[in-house]
Amino acid sequence: MDSQAPIAQKVDQLLLKMTLEEKVGQLNQYASYKNATGPINSTGNIVDEIKQGRVGSILKVNGTVDIRIYQQAAMQSRLKIPLLFGEDVIHGYHTTFPIPLAEASSWDMAAIGLSARIAATEAAASGINWTFAPMVDISRDPRWGRIMEGAGEDPYLGSQIAIARVKGFQGNGLGSLDAVMACAKHFAAYGAAIAGRDYNSVDISDRTLWEVYLPPFKAAVDAGAATFMNSFNELNGIPATGNTYLQRDILKGQWGYKGFVVSDWGSITEMINHGFVADKRHAAMAAITAGCDMDMEGRSYIDNLPQLVKSGAVSVALIDDAVRRILQKKFELGLFDDPFRFCNTEREKTVVNSPENKAIARSVAQKSMVLLKNDNQLLPLSKNLKQIALIGPLAKAKKDMRGFWALPWGESDETDPVSLYEGIQNKLGNNTTLLYAKGCNIDDTVRAGFADAVKAAQQADVVVMAVGEAFDMSGEAKSRANIHIPGVQEDLIKAIRATGKPLVVLVMGGRPLIFNWTADHAPAILYTWWLGTEAGNAMADVLFGDYNPSGKLPVSFPRSEGQIPIYYSYKSTGRPLISPADVVYKSAYIDQLNTPRYAFGYGLSYTSFKYSDLKLSAKTMNDKQKILISFALTNTGKYAGEEVAQLYLHDRVASVTRPVKELKDFIKVNLKPSETCVVNFEIDSKKLAFYNQKMIWSTEPGMFDIMIGSASDDIRLTDTFQLIKTQ
Repeated sequence: MDSQAPIAQKVDQLLLKMTLEEKVGQLNQYASYKNATGPINSTGNIVDEIKQGRVGSILKVNGTVDIRIYQQAAMQSRLKIPLLFGEDVIHGYHTTFPIPLAEASSWDMAAIGLSARIAATEAAASGINWTFAPMVDISRDPRWGRIMEGAGEDPYLGSQIAIARVKGFQGNGLGSLDAVMACAKHFAAYGAAIAGRDYNSVDISDRTLWEVYLPPFKAAVDAGAATFMNSFNELNGIPATGNTYLQRDILKGQWGYKGFVVSDWGSITEMINHGFVADKRHAAMAAITAGCDMDMEGRSYIDNLPQLVKSGAVSVALIDDAVRRILQKKFELGLFDDPFRFCNTEREKTVVNSPENKAIARSVAQKSMVLLKNDNQLLPLSKNLKQIALIGPLAKAKKDMRGFWALPWGESDETDPVSLYEGIQNKLGNNTTLLYAKGCNIDDTVRAGFADAVKAAQQADVVVMAVGEAFDMSGEAKSRANIHIPGVQEDLIKAIRATGKPLVVLVMGGRPLIFNWTADHAPAILYTWWLGTEAGNAMADVLFGDYNPSGKLPVSFPRSEGQIPIYYSYKSTGRPLISPADVVYKSAYIDQLNTPRYAFGYGLSYTSFKYSDLKLSAKTMNDKQKILISFALTNTGKYAGEEVAQLYLHDRVASVTRPVKELKDFIKVNLKPSETCVVNFEIDSKKLAFYNQKMIWSTEPGMFDIMIGSASDDIRLTDTFQLIKTQ
């Protein structure tokens, strides 16, 4: 081919040379038999099928040596079309970063983007050119195990994080040796699975779909995401994989998306179980017609599409469109110029798990923790304490620190995460004794270790407890009806609290957990999630004040499962709850408080911040104008620290009821003690628009409330303005 020709021209030339069977082969993706994350459907010899041109992509192959073997097989096919290699690089490749929900707690787009950048650099150096991330599903149900993989409950915050991750993975663009294709998933509304049960149905209104669940996907399109993955769920009776409205009408139609769509693992075939199609033949026809371009580990396409085209049941134009999209990306990656350009073993040794990457992972982990409680400024701890007791089943845990979706590198000193025990040891001098007692296991009822734990606590100046979930208790297929801290861990906390010793509780996990007794009685609580390779060092940095925690919750924490789904941007009712004490004939529970235990946007610091001097550039605006907001933010404490200032708006009266508040902007500011800065926000018509009764994105004249604060339930400054008709 003419090397100077546009890629589209090269793709068209190649399509002319391809047989129908070779075209369908490009739509077929197999997994290697190692590290499978779903049922293997492929039969026979994968390498032989590659040589026959029957495979376009492989997933779950790691390392340049193994990837070269498969790519060499592709070079023995008739047309020598290179393979794409995909992997679940969800929160790091070799260097493991905090789980995505933890990173979302940083509200730090630069840090989140850098995390994705490092993951892409390592993955690309190991031969990978496609990651199945970011997951941009909005989730308001912490029973859903995959909440750990996303950015929480809010479409605005979720959209900003989607942009950061897509740009981080794709770097300077496809074709760069340190870039991988991003994959926005799961399209769409997977996070709204009924009852929080993975793979379950979704039943939501068009308004909820467009206003809550689609915005992060649109943001991913605008950020240039190379690929999309559809979801396992059905949406209003139609499985997403076979949903023309989602894939053809919205994604490829209204949004003009030029990348390609891959099914989730086996989701084309699984439409049979949904009762949507009778067999694999009809599954293949439904999926390709709806706009699903590649079949991940399903064998529906490879076994049925050629015959469907030859019989006239499926137009070859649909096949050509899907193949064209996939070949376009292979050309953009430079694989036709050099199929082995991502298979440099020397680069792999140099880049993967470098000390620089670990340092960045530690920094991101520091930013991802959320300080929930700190009575009497118990934290930070002094490094001069004589004896510290470290108690709990996760105190020495390593594998759990990686969290779900960490790649299985095995157990070695090089790849194991730093435990909390090791992190504290690394922090303390020889004058401090670190006592340890496990106390109990994560998820059973055995209390035999309580006595040793109490004895250790009684000897200590302060007690640090490490409790929470095991790594495999949140994640795909890890939905839980009971999201309390598992086992007897909270009973252990009660026993230690009874000693009267100063107590700091670290809660580790992949979802919001319920721990009401601890929340009421423990003096200090730090929510650490699962922090990855440098977990222990980062936790020690925060415990001893070398880093001032700055995280804010990206999702509401419920008081009980009965409140779920729970989120801050709810709508008022005809009988709204005004006073917590007055629940008579109100939209309220009568048996508990109706507020979340910890609200969206909540997170403390070792210092304090004052909001003051709110100013608006105008009190009215039209669709073509903007209002500039400014206020003073002052660090009034004794520690340097970062504050996430949050802007919420409320449309008082509209033709369609609006939420009581919606996040519309935020900024993270670092201030020294006594330092003041002026923070600026801008309000334009985009921040005021919504889908009207005819589902048209537009604005309506009216009054708006401005709310600025430290959390969705901690509003410090308020004002109003009016949107008027454009003259």
